[in-house]
Amino acid sequence: MDGALWIYTLLALGTAPPLVPNSAAIASAGALAAQGQLSLTALFLVVAASAVAGDAIVYGAGHLARRRTLRWLARSRRRAQVMDWIAGRIHRHGVPFVIAIRFLPSGRVVGGLTAALVRYPVRRYLLGATVAEVIWASYTIGLGYWGGAALENTWSALVIGPGVSLLVAATAQLISARARRRAGGPVTPPRPEQPESGADPEPARCLALAGCTPSR
Repeated sequence: MDGALWIYTLLALGTAPPLVPNSAAIASAGALAAQGQLSLTALFLVVAASAVAGDAIVYGAGHLARRRTLRWLARSRRRAQVMDWIAGRIHRHGVPFVIAIRFLPSGRVVGGLTAALVRYPVRRYLLGATVAEVIWASYTIGLGYWGGAALENTWSALVIGPGVSLLVAATAQLISARARRRAGGPVTPPRPEQPESGADPEPARCLALAGCTPSR
């Protein structure tokens, strides 16, 4: 039990921070759960809750450093256009886009920061983040679990982790490439009279114009 507790702790510490590649470790933990060495329920709760906590921290950091981040974005037209593209879709699609961006490379960071910058309501952001992390934890753990059960060998099952990680990364890269191609044209800021669920439209206008200074 002590060994299992350490595994849960390490998984939580590796899952909460964004940009930490941990799909292999989580899928491997799923394989261990298939061998009865970890609790599947506890594993799912630890991974999903840690991921949501990390998303909340990213949103909070974006909220606290909002002015500084907007000034940093305004120094680069490229950065401003990318963030404005994300801001426009958060305004337009709301929670579904918060869910979808989680599965793009660096999506946890840029999604959470942009939601904070445009003052997208925190409850709606966390709702979308929770749904996304539940989906992500389910398939990452599930692939390791079912693969481990099929192999019926702990060491062989651990190979599933890196395999799942590569599969997820390749899929995310394809989605990201398609998104970049669609966003290749001129960026149009969201219309201020049609914000989704109370999000503040002004930051998106600032992100669209390199060099502008936010008034709030």
